[in-house]
Amino acid sequence: MRIWLDGELREAESARVSVLDHGLTVGDGIFETIKAVDGRPFALTRHLDRMTRSARGLGLPDPDLDEVRRACAEVLAANPMPLGRLRITYTGGVSPLGSDRGETGPTLVVALGATSRRPDTTAVITVPWVRNERSALTGLKTTSYAENVVALARAHAAGASEALFANTVGQLCEGTGSNVFVVLDGELHTPPVPSGCLAGVTRALVAEWAGARETDLPLDVLEHAEEVFLTSTLRDVQGVHRVDGRELAAPGPVTAKAMRIFDERAAQDADPR
Repeated sequence: MRIWLDGELREAESARVSVLDHGLTVGDGIFETIKAVDGRPFALTRHLDRMTRSARGLGLPDPDLDEVRRACAEVLAANPMPLGRLRITYTGGVSPLGSDRGETGPTLVVALGATSRRPDTTAVITVPWVRNERSALTGLKTTSYAENVVALARAHAAGASEALFANTVGQLCEGTGSNVFVVLDGELHTPPVPSGCLAGVTRALVAEWAGARETDLPLDVLEHAEEVFLTSTLRDVQGVHRVDGRELAAPGPVTAKAMRIFDERAAQDADPR
């Protein structure tokens, strides 16, 4: 396995980041996960646009997108696989212990791991913790993922693959690493970005291609929605057959249509703008 670290490809065994890197000590970093099919990244431009927005939101220098693209291409070429998880990590770099950043500049890592297609349906749970839609990190894809780790562990313990959060005012928000869609009276809805959810790349494409409305929804919409599905880079569109103790027929007709549309459109254009 070969990894890009700060300007060059290295063998994974020799790729080392300082123990004083701000991404490690305080979680001062951002990342993107990109699906790669036979060495081709999907929606790379959209992911890099979001990466720049996240960097600016944290006050990090804009990433050099030419370097990032070159790094992605070299990592993909050096590690051929049919379906991969391409991970770009960009941190505050070596810094003093504490919250202040140092002056050495950011760290850039690009790595690739093998993955497999997810099942068409899955189970989810709701958790008692909330997303803070007024947080300084809202809308940014940062490496500060500890609360997601805790929530996802609870989901796994309950036989589910994802945990869904409300926000501070009780509205449905998002999963630990996914966006959520619901079908009400045959119409497709998803929480708006101001709810505190991440502006997911797959979310935006599905909303555009399948005609979803952005709607403020109470968390208990999950108790009566006709269909529920998740979207994310590696899930694509994934139906939900159980929410907590409630069983749903999945994938339902609206979900199945969204799956088909997404698969067809994604196959036609690997970098939809």
